Amino acid sequence: MDVKSSQVTGNAALHYAGWQLSRRGWNVMLTARNSKGSDLFCSNDDETIFFGVQSKGLTKRDPVGLGGDLDNLRSEWWIITVKAKTDEPVCFIMTLEEVKALCHRSDPAKSSNRNVSMWLQPTAYDRPEFRGHRFGTEAHPSVETAEAL
Repeated sequence: MDVKSSQVTGNAALHYAGWQLSRRGWNVMLTARNSKGSDLFCSNDDETIFFGVQSKGLTKRDPVGLGGDLDNLRSEWWIITVKAKTDEPVCFIMTLEEVKALCHRSDPAKSSNRNVSMWLQPTAYDRPEFRGHRFGTEAHPSVETAEAL
């Protein structure tokens, strides 16, 4: 097995994010890998709060590809896990609105296929306000807590 593959990195990040959310009281269901939309669906115990999570796993602090059209992004929350296959992964948690507001648009003239692509640069997601845990168990997920993910 090639432990350097991006699929293994993505799986490590996905399971780490699911484990951390579960530890904090969320019911977490993994979706089918490589399907469109959220990678995780979360709910509280009485099923009054639901939200989807897009998980992105990286081996190091690299840009995150977002595709060519921001309208195709669906998940309400994004968890970017850097050093996903190490003993000390680091998570950055962002809302969809934050991802869209901070993304970088590539110049199609400089692209080999002449297409626009959108990227989230490390300087956009690696910020103190996104590092750690933002999902409290008793409140809507937009309410931040001080716990670290």
